[in-house]
Amino acid sequence: MIDQVIFEDLQTKIDEESAVRDSLHEIVQSLSRKGRSTQATLSRAHSTPSDQLKSLLEDATVEILAQKQEVARLKAVADKHPFYKYNGLWTRELQNLVASIELCAWLGGLQEHKGPSSTSFMTIEDVGKFLEIPVNLKEEDAFHLTIEEYLLALISMVEELARLAVNSVTLGDFDRPLQISNFIKELFAGFQLLNLKNDILRKRSDGIKYSVKKVEDVVYDLSLRNLIPKGATA
Repeated sequence: MIDQVIFEDLQTKIDEESAVRDSLHEIVQSLSRKGRSTQATLSRAHSTPSDQLKSLLEDATVEILAQKQEVARLKAVADKHPFYKYNGLWTRELQNLVASIELCAWLGGLQEHKGPSSTSFMTIEDVGKFLEIPVNLKEEDAFHLTIEEYLLALISMVEELARLAVNSVTLGDFDRPLQISNFIKELFAGFQLLNLKNDILRKRSDGIKYSVKKVEDVVYDLSLRNLIPKGATA
């Protein structure tokens, strides 16, 4: 005969795991709601001249800081449980947050949080320091930002910048497409140094070259129309 206590113990464990997931899901849902608000604010950059971005970036910073508080709540709960058992619950929202942080920083926001190495780019260490979470943990099973999440966030930011290059021309800003072109070319060169094993990451990183070409076409058209100085083309 099989002792029914065995199944009672299993049900107890199932209930415990369900409670953990429910707790994490509530925090992730809140992070997602605030993330959508952040993205909506940053999307206004597509219709705002670059010299009028200050107010927009201040609003985005406030919203990003609100998301940072949700990440702290998430870390407090997630640290008590196996990371890779539950990180699928929040990985997309964390990627979106990092992409928003990178875009906000590139546009000139988060001035006090940027790393010393660049005026418009935050390394994974810069992002981890800003969010007050570890990055790329290998020996400790705790909440952290993975390299894959960071790289996927950069790809999302590149795609958004490619859109911004086109919309900047509509606003009469002919300098920003050139700045974007130079930046994403450098980023693309960096990605080419990586030997990526993750299928999703490899496929999405292949799309960077299309964003680069899209922006190059914009810059080329501007140069043909003599809308940017000779010799300044990317």
